[in-house]
Amino acid sequence: MAYEVNKLRELSCTLGDLSRPDGDSTFSLGDTCVTTAVYGPGEVKMTKELLDKATIEVVYKPKSGLPGCAEKLLERTIRNSCETVILGNLHPRSMISITVQEIQNRGSLFACCINSTCMALLDAGVSMRYLMAAVTCAINDKGDTVMDPDTLQEQSAVAVLTFVFENCDYGIVTVNAKGSYTLDQFQQCLSKCKEASKSVFQFFKDSLCKKLSKND
Repeated sequence: MAYEVNKLRELSCTLGDLSRPDGDSTFSLGDTCVTTAVYGPGEVKMTKELLDKATIEVVYKPKSGLPGCAEKLLERTIRNSCETVILGNLHPRSMISITVQEIQNRGSLFACCINSTCMALLDAGVSMRYLMAAVTCAINDKGDTVMDPDTLQEQSAVAVLTFVFENCDYGIVTVNAKGSYTLDQFQQCLSKCKEASKSVFQFFKDSLCKKLSKND
C-alpha cells in the first residue's frame, strides 16, 4: 500500500508476509526499507524472567555483516521505545521478542525501524498504551530544516534529529539526535515532525483497515 504524506517520502507497508512470527511488517520510507518480526508473548529463559512484566527483547540485524556499536545503540533505542509503549505488566514472566532486519538504508533509518516495529506489534496483537510513530528531520549548513532526509542529506547535515511520538496527545516517546543545533532549531524540528507524525498515524490506520478488509 502506498500513501502520500506531506513533506515525507512515500510510505508503504505490508503486514503478515511471514509465516512463523506472530506478527510482522515490511515498512518502506522512500527507498529505505525494514522488515520487523514479533514473537510472543511466549516463554522466557529463567535468567531473563521478570516477575512483574514481560521481558522485551530487540535484535537489530544490519543488511550485511555483524552489528557494530552504532547498530547496538540503535537496537537499544528501539527497545527503550518499545518498553515505553508496550503494556508489559499484562504478561509477567514472559518474553516479547522483536527482530528488526534492515533491507535497505537510504536515510531516516531509525524512523523507518520504529514505524515498522509499531506496525508489527499491531499485527501481532500486542497490547500497547498507545501507538508510536517516528519522523526524522535534518538541519543543513544553511540552517534550513529538511524533512525525512535521504542518505546524502544526512551526511551533509550539521544535525539530524528523530522524534518518536505517541498518538494520544502526540507527546514525545523518544528523541534521537546527533550534531549541533540551537534551542530554536530544536523546537522548529519538533513542531514540524509532530505535525508530520499525524499523517504517519493516519497511514497506520489505513494500512490496518486495508488488511482487515481483505480478511473479511
